[in-house]
Amino acid sequence: MRRYLPLSKAIILTILVFISWLLAACNVSEQPTVSATKVPSLSPTPTKTASPPPPSSTPIPLAATVNGEGLTIEEYQAELARFQAAQEMTGTKGGTDGENQVIEDLINQILLAQGARESGFVVETVTIQERLDDLEKKIGGEQALKEWMGANDYTVESLEKALTRSIAAAWMRDRILDEVPELADQLHVRQILLYNSEEANEVLAQLKAGKDFASLAEAYDPITLGDLGWFPRGFLTTPELEQAAFSLQPDEYSQVIETSLGFHILQVIEHDPQRPLDPEARLVWQEKALQDWLEAQRKQSEIVILIPQ
Repeated sequence: MRRYLPLSKAIILTILVFISWLLAACNVSEQPTVSATKVPSLSPTPTKTASPPPPSSTPIPLAATVNGEGLTIEEYQAELARFQAAQEMTGTKGGTDGENQVIEDLINQILLAQGARESGFVVETVTIQERLDDLEKKIGGEQALKEWMGANDYTVESLEKALTRSIAAAWMRDRILDEVPELADQLHVRQILLYNSEEANEVLAQLKAGKDFASLAEAYDPITLGDLGWFPRGFLTTPELEQAAFSLQPDEYSQVIETSLGFHILQVIEHDPQRPLDPEARLVWQEKALQDWLEAQRKQSEIVILIPQ
């Protein structure tokens, strides 16, 4: 199904590069202990006022604080090094070294982990040890694990801390994604897409004179017949098309709609107010739900970035 124009961010799952690779490495099929049995509400959690660590004679340099919780320079630099190494390995290195992306992703991870704790989630010590044991087994033994940790800028302490945070963040992420409904109001739509306004207006005139929409759609697109498939609100990335489509009844067609892609005429084929979302559409909704949750958390949180940007 064509969505028209890419999303500004990649899904979900983007949604947590660091969580994904850590948990994939450590096999998270089992669920850590949750002290609360009630599924939490996914509305933004109240503004948190976490106490900073007690003062010491040698303060730990911080890259950022999130509601009083510190992100150390050491953690940030190690994560940045891993990110840059991954870019080099995959050949995806862009025009920047990823500093902003890394700090923003780490902040998102902290916000999610804080949300999990506010919801009563607890990562047990035994769970962390199980993950480490599993990772050691997968990598090939204790010595291999030590070499892997050294190559990836981890100490035992920093790996345990990263696992604790990422497991809590993944738990909160999954609660948000699970709240996205499986059924939604959807339309089945086809279109005629043209590339100049004169021709588009001529086609519109033919439709008004009684020409069959399906026949014209086939003439201009014999491969797909202009079929855009089923989609819910919030799926198309061109809001003018979505707005026009949802204003129509079945068998009705739109006026000419100009977008960056050309000139469209839409027709609603079917309307189902409770149709199951297909995997792609639900993924888009899940991505938006996660982004909305993070944006709401950021607005009510105290976030201080202490490194140059």
